Amino acid sequence: MPASLSRRSFGKLAGVAALGLTTHADAAESTAVGSAPFPKDFLWGTATSSYQIEGAVAEDGRGRSIWDTFSHTPGKIEDGSTGDRAVEHFHRYKDDVALIKALGVKAYRFSIAWPRVFPDGVGQPNPKGLDFYNRLIDELLANGIEPYATLYHWDLPQALQDRVGGWQSSDTSKALGDYAAYVAERLTDRVKNIFTVNEVGRFVNFGYGWGIDAPGLKLPAAQLNQARHHVALAHGLAVQAVRASGRAGTRVGAAENIAACVPAIATPENIRAAEIATRELNAGFLGVVLEGKYTDGFLAYAGADAPKFTPEELKIIATPNDFVGLNIYAPQFYVTASDKAPGFHVLPFPTSFPHMNSEWLRIGPEVIYWAPRIAAKIWNIETIYISENGTSSEDKIAADGQVYDLDRIMFLRNYLTQMQRAIAEGVPIRGYFLWSLMDNFEWIFGYGKRFGLYRVDFETQARVPKLSAAFYRDVVARNAIGV
Repeated sequence: MPASLSRRSFGKLAGVAALGLTTHADAAESTAVGSAPFPKDFLWGTATSSYQIEGAVAEDGRGRSIWDTFSHTPGKIEDGSTGDRAVEHFHRYKDDVALIKALGVKAYRFSIAWPRVFPDGVGQPNPKGLDFYNRLIDELLANGIEPYATLYHWDLPQALQDRVGGWQSSDTSKALGDYAAYVAERLTDRVKNIFTVNEVGRFVNFGYGWGIDAPGLKLPAAQLNQARHHVALAHGLAVQAVRASGRAGTRVGAAENIAACVPAIATPENIRAAEIATRELNAGFLGVVLEGKYTDGFLAYAGADAPKFTPEELKIIATPNDFVGLNIYAPQFYVTASDKAPGFHVLPFPTSFPHMNSEWLRIGPEVIYWAPRIAAKIWNIETIYISENGTSSEDKIAADGQVYDLDRIMFLRNYLTQMQRAIAEGVPIRGYFLWSLMDNFEWIFGYGKRFGLYRVDFETQARVPKLSAAFYRDVVARNAIGV
């Protein structure tokens, strides 16, 4: 497809005009008959991660990551694929920036591949690795798109895993801090917002506890809790490094797939139970980062398996954040009040509970209302970004060559409505990054699950906008959800 999409070509997508979707020129008028608008300065964006899209795993001095090793291990990836090629973003980034611009969004969240910058995790940096991100950032800015960089989105240098056991060692925490300092010194003349780590709740539990993700370990509880503590320490060191080495005014925070707790029925008692549950079930990372301590309940539950730490480490971990990113897809827990400790009862999901194309992605739009509302209250957060939200879909190509992903549009419409509800009630959500810009390597599912606004033909690498791309572009243009 062309490197860029004009407004006219976008309008042709799937009969946009016939479906009543608007252009920028129509936005002001159509908002009047749509939903209430979002704040004028609300930040609309989209997101990706390095290993899932870049490819070029052996180019310009990039070192191996744990996902290179893991994806090449037989039986680990559902379709037997790897991220070696991915969607060739390393070579097609200019075309992909044009796709971002065509959506009308003003921000793009991407991740930097640690092994591109430090092939061995530490030691001698690789200037060519950072050069790629310099080119990407310059292209984004030239197109009026603000870069939001993530330092760690799971692609740990394999050398650190081999040498010190990866996140089993605080040496990796210190290495992330050094990497953060190097990147901040060289990029924050243009990158003003940095996420430190992404989804600790996923990559620690799945990678070091259950053996599902890279590096595929099944550690006992004590070692798993210690690994999570090392990630929290790495986050704190990275925040300090960005502040020390970056340009003044650079903002920094973490992005976490919060253990999202929703009151089953919104009574005062159940809402309070959801607040207790949110604090306790996120105590291992978000809680200690935002409170500077592990909760008594977490330590009591862990018992002899609780992480070992020093007061100085807790001070580092609790270095203030400028924002908190919440990755929100599905409610993880519906809770009711209980008169027994710890004060909440987790309800089982019935087998008939609806879900999207991915079975784990249960449909619960209210989660994007409750999770930020509760988090902001219990941790006194002033700035929240929805750093990921989206869904996979079947995404079959219709006879006319288009992708009519009505289920994704249904998902987004309902989730965005609940997010707007939260903002209207004063929850400090300042921006939204839709996952994902385009179909990509979806970790253990390989290329079998598609989350993108643009459909990728993984053989030809052609990108084609789905109907949801027109929907999202319309939301951004209106700054509101149309009727």
